[in-house]
Amino acid sequence: MARSQSRSAASSPAQPAASSPAQPAASPKPSRSRVLIADDNEPNRELLEVYLADLDCDIATAVDGADTLEKVAAFSPDVILLDVMMPKLSGFEVCQRLKGAPATSPIMILMVTALGELGDIERAVEAGTDDFLSKPVNKVELVKRVENMLKLRHVSDELERLRAYIATMDDDQPPRHHGGR
Repeated sequence: MARSQSRSAASSPAQPAASSPAQPAASPKPSRSRVLIADDNEPNRELLEVYLADLDCDIATAVDGADTLEKVAAFSPDVILLDVMMPKLSGFEVCQRLKGAPATSPIMILMVTALGELGDIERAVEAGTDDFLSKPVNKVELVKRVENMLKLRHVSDELERLRAYIATMDDDQPPRHHGGR
């Protein structure tokens, strides 16, 4: 199956732009969004890839929970479509590990599951998922949720970048003395 997404960004590190004191430093994150599809069922992975083909993003896939953690480290996704029932580590366990680590907690996680029990939804929320979809997945709903998660992730990244920039500005300012006239 031909892939419409460019995978070149996944193999080369992003080059940070030079910054000047008057402007905030550029984010080291690549400019293209990255989505990781984690599902042990190959037809499901392929279907999700086809559904997301029109999005301007790089896509990688993982075949089980352990592979998902490895791909997160290598691919640095913005969003993960995470199946719940996978070998080695369940989606719940993967989600909990990612959300529990400061370096990976900002990654948006959309759990995709055939499980429909209320307890499963509660368990996904307790694990830290940002959203969830039930299988069979509706293409329009999936694409819209991924688009919204990507926007939210990029806004959150920009907010953190600006907070860091403001903190450096505060550090560079001499203390102000508020005395009388």
